[in-house]
This record gives sequence, C-alpha cells and structure tokens, in this order.
Amino acid sequence: MDGEALLAVGLRGEGERRTATGGGSGVAGGGAAAAGSGSRGGGSGMAGGGLAAAGPGSRGGSGVAGNASAAARSGSRGARPGRAGTGADSPAPGSTSATVDSPPATASVSASASQGSLVAPTEDPHGLDLQGARADALLGLAADNLALGRISAARRLAVRAAQADRRWRATIRGGWVGAEIELADGQPQAAVAPARLAYETAVARHARRHIVKSGIVLAVALLAAGQDGPDEARELVVAAAADAEKYELDSLSWVADRVAADLDHDRAEEYRFRSRQVLHAVLRHADPCVMRIAHESPWVPVGPG
Repeated sequence: MDGEALLAVGLRGEGERRTATGGGSGVAGGGAAAAGSGSRGGGSGMAGGGLAAAGPGSRGGSGVAGNASAAARSGSRGARPGRAGTGADSPAPGSTSATVDSPPATASVSASASQGSLVAPTEDPHGLDLQGARADALLGLAADNLALGRISAARRLAVRAAQADRRWRATIRGGWVGAEIELADGQPQAAVAPARLAYETAVARHARRHIVKSGIVLAVALLAAGQDGPDEARELVVAAAADAEKYELDSLSWVADRVAADLDHDRAEEYRFRSRQVLHAVLRHADPCVMRIAHESPWVPVGPG
C-alpha cells in the first residue's frame, strides 16, 4: 500500500515536478522502482519480520530489546475504532497547539487544462498534505524493506523521506524509522540520537500520540545501547504505558505494557495481563489479513503468556 501511495502522490517534491505531457502520473521511473522495491511483502503494521528492538525489520536484538517493542510501529496504523482519542494526535492539556487534532486543510492536486502541469497544493504546517504524504509513503517503504532485511534500501528510502519533508511530523516519524534501522543493523548506540530527536520533537509539539510512541522507541534504544542504565528507559516506558491507557491509545497501549513488563519487575504480571487484554480487543476489530499476520508473527503475543 505504501508503494501505491507513492505512485499516487509522486516521488518528486517541489521544484522537481515535470509536466505531465502524456497524461503521466508525475512519477519518474525511479519513483516507481522505489515503490516496487518495498511493496512486495513484509507489510506494515504487525507484519513482523522482526520487531526486535523497536520496530519491524529488526532481525537482531535479544532480551528486552527483542520482546520490547513487539511492534512499536504496529501501533501507528490506527487504533481501535469507535474510541475517542485513538485516531490522531491531540494536544496535551494546556497546550496551545490546538491544531494537531484538526483535519488536514483541503489540498487538491489538479492538472492544468492548458499545460498539464501539477498545481502546487496549499502547505499544511503539520505535514498533512501532499508533501507529507510523500514522506509517509517513503518511510512506510523503508520500514517494509527493513522487515525484509534490506537495510541499505531502507536507509536510502529514509533519506529520501527526510528530503521530502522536514516538518515536525515527518521528523518524528523519520526518527522512529531511523532508530529501527540502526537497531536492525546492530548499531544500538546510533539508534539513540534519532529516537531522542523524535521524542523531544513530539514533546515540543505537544503531540500526545507521537509522545507515547516516541517514548517507547527511545526507551528501547537506550536499553539496547546500554546508556544511562535502565532508569531512564523504565521511566519513559512507564509514562508511555500510563498515557496510552489514559487516552485509550489501544494500539500503542499493549506495546508499552509489554515493554514495561520487562523493565518494571514489581508490576510485570500486571503489565503482561493488561497487554494481552488490550491486544485481544485490538485484534477483534482487525481485518482478516492483519489477524493472520498477527497469529503468524513471533513478535505479537496473541496467545497465553
């Protein structure tokens, strides 16, 4: 689906658009190739290929890092339907960033009848526009390639995503994928910087959902890197678990609880029980394809234990 999205929005950014003289989609051959390279498998969400150590594609990792993020990215694909506050970020109490929850401004892309060129859409400050969609698609493909063990391809796509959009939302999401790439490549020390950038950016923007997920990713990166002992990692993930439960972010709540169970030994059983409970509720609303992937994935604890 990320490949289809990239084909829909085009790989080229501002200043790179070409005139669609032959009714073309505006996607250069390289864009189609990039889309194809990641769209063949290792899908997003709970597709596991290895959410070891903070996200899909991490084929290495062990101990807490391996069990730890049991799909931190799986939480980014939407939460349990019909629950308030699960679909998008909303500002934290007292925040002045009231537009984070707002729907994107309409930004239609139309072809000029006289020249066939694309009309530049209105830019949205939060990245909910064509430019942001392009970055999202590239990051999705990066994660898909990571799930298939194609680390070099994932790096190239992540770089393209960073070039496509440098606003706060893309910066945070790029930090998640950047951390996952480093962890999958056996470079946990290098994973800390992008994970911390994502967390600090999310906090600065009062982006509640992004704060929760960024806290999980940073906690796993710190733990894998052996930095600052387990204290900061434990504080981050316990806070993420509490906020995920408070704001009913179910698709992140079970992940945070799973990580917290490995870091807060006094409440480990409580966290594991809650993780299974929430995950069961999430999967009840999933489509058959996601259900199949979840049951086949070694990283999604759909059974007892």
